[in-house]
Amino acid sequence: MVSSSLPVLVALSLAIAPFFSAAATVPEYGQCGGSGWTGVWQDAHASFKMHELRPFYSQCLATTSSVSATTASVVATTSSTSTTTSASATSSPLRGLNLLAKAKGRYFGSAIDAIWSITDAPYLALAGNSSEFGMQTPGNAMKWDTIEPTQNVFSYTHGDDTVTWAKGNGQTIRGHNFLWYNQVPSWVTAGNFANATLIAIIQNHIANEAGHYKGELYCWDVINEPFNDDGTWRADVWYNTIGPAFVPIALIAARAADPTVKLYINDYNIESIGAKSTAHYTLAQSLLAAGVPLNGIGCQGHLIVGELPTTASVVANYARFAALGLEWAITELDIRMTLPETTALLTQQATDYATIVSACVESSACVGITTWDTSDDYSWIPGVFAGQGDALLFDSNKQPKPAYYSTANVLAAATVSGTYSGA
Repeated sequence: MVSSSLPVLVALSLAIAPFFSAAATVPEYGQCGGSGWTGVWQDAHASFKMHELRPFYSQCLATTSSVSATTASVVATTSSTSTTTSASATSSPLRGLNLLAKAKGRYFGSAIDAIWSITDAPYLALAGNSSEFGMQTPGNAMKWDTIEPTQNVFSYTHGDDTVTWAKGNGQTIRGHNFLWYNQVPSWVTAGNFANATLIAIIQNHIANEAGHYKGELYCWDVINEPFNDDGTWRADVWYNTIGPAFVPIALIAARAADPTVKLYINDYNIESIGAKSTAHYTLAQSLLAAGVPLNGIGCQGHLIVGELPTTASVVANYARFAALGLEWAITELDIRMTLPETTALLTQQATDYATIVSACVESSACVGITTWDTSDDYSWIPGVFAGQGDALLFDSNKQPKPAYYSTANVLAAATVSGTYSGA
């Protein structure tokens, strides 16, 4: 059952909706109907039209809204478990997440994978919409096993396809990634290389790839997931052979290859202050004290509905990295739920997205947010976490979910500006 408290989420938005009488106070983009809804119904109000996103979730939109005038309405079945939509990727009104973010000095982006093979037109239209997503992260096309599957044989076809597609849509690119414990070809992991040899291999790989994309990207995730959750170093080919020095070696190599690209360390489970985020903080302190180039920390944000840290704890964590002069980005955001999807889970997911986005917009050091793909049918979650999914802002029909609007509301209401000035 959906509680009538959901309009609290939309109170985060700017005062864009008309004022109503005490008997009918749902603002624009708030819930105003649906199967099991116990709150105010406003579909009959002269200034509003009720749009059914799902049988159990209808949303109030101004009939004069410029965004709704350019889109087709959703056609829904009366079933409580299924919804039929038009083939258009924009059949429900959109608010322009990236436009809202850019207005406050940030970007809003998405990840995309295997763009060269996708024929899903609604997905391509949505993912390529720079009003919604101004930044793209190649999910796999720039990882070591794709770029250098055989020693000193480099293949940039798929990476180039992604860059060309994104730039053709007016989007910027985050490079992802150089050194990770996963997706490393066996010639590296099973090569039994000596310390000096593996260092030379790292430097050669980064010089080639960063040099190939020199001037093309906003940033690189140079190091990906170097720590365990308890803050200890992850045992992988890089650490086991070289020790912690693999981190500055990679950062220095990346800076030598591209003097202007931003250099990041990226990891999961570092949203709030804890053992893992403190390990990153200590590492960043030591790198900067030694003059090693480092520009930002990427917090992936693979989260679970109803299990988020508080906004205050996330803001406090951001603040200590910002005090070092580092920028911060949410780089792989998704908030998964145990299926099947319910009204209560969608409502909680909307609250959770608002929580994490609020933490970003309360910090001038947070430059942007990227979701880990665009719509639920392209998410990695179901293939890894059995029985879980529906983690993104758009459903499998490419329609915006309640979390999309709670995210838009927070972005619109932001009062602290970031420092991003790109696409």
